Amino acid sequence: MSVLLIVCLSFAAQAIDTGRSNLNMRPGVSGISNQVYDLHMLMFYVCIAIGVVVFTFMFYSMVVHRKSKGAKAANFHENLTVEVVWTIVPFVILIFMAVPAAYTLIDMEDVSKPDVTVLVTGSQWKWHYKYMDNDVEYFSVLATEQGQIRNQLTKTQNYLLEVDRPLVIPTGKKIRFLITSDDVIHSWWMPDFAIKKDANPGFINEAWTNVNSPGVYRGQCAELCGKDHGFMPIVVVAKEPAQYDAWVAEQEAIAQRARDEEQRLLSMNMSMDELMSQGEKVYGAVCAACHMPNGEGLPGVFPALKGSALALEDIPGHIRIIVEGSPGTSMASFAKQLTMSEIAAVVTYERNAWGNDTGDIVQAKDINAIMYGKE
Repeated sequence: MSVLLIVCLSFAAQAIDTGRSNLNMRPGVSGISNQVYDLHMLMFYVCIAIGVVVFTFMFYSMVVHRKSKGAKAANFHENLTVEVVWTIVPFVILIFMAVPAAYTLIDMEDVSKPDVTVLVTGSQWKWHYKYMDNDVEYFSVLATEQGQIRNQLTKTQNYLLEVDRPLVIPTGKKIRFLITSDDVIHSWWMPDFAIKKDANPGFINEAWTNVNSPGVYRGQCAELCGKDHGFMPIVVVAKEPAQYDAWVAEQEAIAQRARDEEQRLLSMNMSMDELMSQGEKVYGAVCAACHMPNGEGLPGVFPALKGSALALEDIPGHIRIIVEGSPGTSMASFAKQLTMSEIAAVVTYERNAWGNDTGDIVQAKDINAIMYGKE
């Protein structure tokens, strides 16, 4: 028993020393996460104190009142004093624990007066971020190479925890997150912010943070949202306010240029070579993970595009499944993630790659006609 107690205490000591051990909760980088950590440690110390008292009395009784020393068990029934004590003492301890917990919970739910509001939308298997105060929105998708996932390449330090476009927030500002979903239940989990909120379709949950230090912070979806649940990471980059403002201005300018370019492409035709070149890049970035680089898909899981009726015959249907997705399947809508010219390019590529060779050319104006009912 003494050996077991020593082992337990050694683990407890390691857990307390966060600088030397990963056993404990991390303090985080925001005021709320620090509050949560302090509350956790307070409860931890209370539990240690209760354990020390209980085990001290237990071991004392076992040693001093053992039968070999001639001790005889008392024979009594009911003891008002003992019953009052073991009712009042736990009640007092619970109140002592409940008061700081209630203050922390109230602070965690106080999303009033934010400086920045971000709409976070989960979908299989990516996150969409929309800055409600600025003209900035984009998807954030897993950036880990497929070769690493298939054990063909050496895995990097941030394997499955890296994205193409991280969420960017300013330091020293109150950031409110409005969290929802396009399809199934996801969960936006950022340990360094002490945030874990479900993203439910048709509902909006709220959370907030105020990050103290610039840096890169990583989390992931913490809800089993489908077969690729493990490929839905979260990366947040906290920048100084001046750097954040410059980033927002740059993103708004990029978005405006993209809209202008989209309008320009609607009035012109791209060549087959241009469409195939761009389509190959788009396919490799967003389609190859499911339908495979060779277009043969995964039998029984993801349909093949090579030699398929969809890619050989039905052009409007081919466009619609990319624009609208396919309800009840893993095929999500890419209307927000890809521009009309990118959709036109990838449709053209899929209809002419891997020996499909239909000769079909799809332009941005064809996508526009399908999306806005002008076909």
